[in-house]
Amino acid sequence: MKIDHMSGRPDFTIYVDGSCLDNQNVGPDAPAGWGIVIVTGDSGLGKGGGEVLHEENGKVMTDEDDDDWLGAEVGSNNTAELSAFAMALRWLLLEGGEGRALIRTDSTYAGNLADGTWNAKANRDLVSLLQKLWEEVASLRELGWKHIRAHRGHRWNERADHLANRAAAGEVAIPLDFWKPGQR
Repeated sequence: MKIDHMSGRPDFTIYVDGSCLDNQNVGPDAPAGWGIVIVTGDSGLGKGGGEVLHEENGKVMTDEDDDDWLGAEVGSNNTAELSAFAMALRWLLLEGGEGRALIRTDSTYAGNLADGTWNAKANRDLVSLLQKLWEEVASLRELGWKHIRAHRGHRWNERADHLANRAAAGEVAIPLDFWKPGQR
């Protein structure tokens, strides 16, 4: 569910973002990537408070025979955003303990599909998996998501954007210690 508050500060704030380098020509070979940044102690103010516990990124897989396939049929901004959200939920299931979690995304599309507020008209396999992940994680812990405006200088949102963009381009991300907000 989209939330404006939790019953306390979340134990994990996960920033998610997706990127597609050629979003006008989406198809199975369109380069798209996702990025997630897991932060503890985040104030949500965007100045980089808190500590990065984990970050990861990857390409949107469109080949159903690939082990990392989540259901995407094409690479696009939308499938990248949905994939990032799904990977955040997957991390919570596999690594994230039991604490409260807040996912921050600049995609209301991904958030509203994840929690079932909206029904999928496209990307149905990916959305189905995403909603199953949401339900499973929400059954184990307090979970919510919140929209964050993109490209406004919010440090962790910018970091997730960097990770997604680099994955889409097939490039290695700049290590956090050497990266500056705004670097794609």
